Amino acid sequence: MSEQSAQGLDHVGIAGTDLFALAAIYEKLGFLLTPLARHSGRRTPDGPVVPFGTGNRCIMLRQGYLELIAIVDPGVFSNTLDRFLARYAGIHILALNVEDADSNLTRLRCAGFDIPGIAYLERPVDDADPTGLRAKFARLPLPDAPEGRIQLIQHLTREAIWQERFMTHPNGAVALASVVLAVPDPAEAAARFSRLAGQPVVPDPAGGFSLDLPRGRVRLVAADVLGKIFPGVVAPVLPYVAGISLQTSDQTVAIARLASARGIAMRAAPGGVLVPPNEAGGAALCFLA
Repeated sequence: MSEQSAQGLDHVGIAGTDLFALAAIYEKLGFLLTPLARHSGRRTPDGPVVPFGTGNRCIMLRQGYLELIAIVDPGVFSNTLDRFLARYAGIHILALNVEDADSNLTRLRCAGFDIPGIAYLERPVDDADPTGLRAKFARLPLPDAPEGRIQLIQHLTREAIWQERFMTHPNGAVALASVVLAVPDPAEAAARFSRLAGQPVVPDPAGGFSLDLPRGRVRLVAADVLGKIFPGVVAPVLPYVAGISLQTSDQTVAIARLASARGIAMRAAPGGVLVPPNEAGGAALCFLA
């Protein structure tokens, strides 16, 4: 059954207009980033691999990862990133991990999703080394998802990006624990995400619903509940992928020390400490103790 359902929170994509500025923000927050990489892929399931206009730098965790993404070549296909950025800067990509894209494609079509096929994406691990290791993915994007680029993803070259040299962060972050979405109708969104993942949803402790996966969870809440999870955070629009929770290895000691030394604003939050969106490129970051 696991091959035909999502098994974890794979990654979130934090989008900005300037990748270099976004990377500098996250380095100040104590994250170790991978080198710059440019995307390429097939624009149709059977088409050739072509360059895309987007590039990224990633934050690889022991469980899951964060992708910092921006348009680095405005003259080339942006893969809808420009449309997302017109709404707000912050999290616009949410990927759930699957072990077999083919079997999940069949399941999704049976569940009523109009998915034309598997979308393949690839990129070098380091843009400065184009003949080196390449990261390759098989993706199942949810068509026209109002929340952003919501997808299932199978890693075809997992060893290329989860390298030990990238996974130790000065701020103590080790795992992507959850992502929080403020949505107009939590019940409708929960039913749709449950069908997408092939997993049941349960009531969220703060209100709304939670998709609890074997590794990580997706929380779908109303706008008036958001402040209970991320104190002081207000949704600028709906739907809104508000932020994430990160498990730490040291009871948040390192991030608190860095915040004090580098003048980063933090506040208390349920289970940990919160870096507000204006300090983190538009995404709320809760570091969990």
